[in-house]
Amino acid sequence: MAKKNKPKKINLEDLGGFVFSTNPEFAPPTFEDGDLSPLNPDEQLLELYFEKKGRGGKQVVIIKGFQGSEDELKELGKLLKQHCGVGGSSKDGEIILQGNVRDKATDYLQKEGYKTKRIGG
Repeated sequence: MAKKNKPKKINLEDLGGFVFSTNPEFAPPTFEDGDLSPLNPDEQLLELYFEKKGRGGKQVVIIKGFQGSEDELKELGKLLKQHCGVGGSSKDGEIILQGNVRDKATDYLQKEGYKTKRIGG
């Protein structure tokens, strides 16, 4: 006897936080670019992750939690890469540094006034 395929229940978490409205007069809130003021370094907590899975055994440090514009993220990434003497990239709100340079990166970020937290490895 063949099994019947039951319809999958949809949960709000499955929708990624979206809520649909049938109200034709509903207008979602709008945000201007100037609404968010940049945070000072001492108000930010940056998390430094050590990772080597899915990278062919290569070690990287991923820095998450930076709150600021994409240009500020790229500038901080550039300064970190120069300080640590490694390559890397800055995109999607993350800074990726090649190699296990978490200690150097932590020292530099703390000197600049950021709060840091080591996660993993």
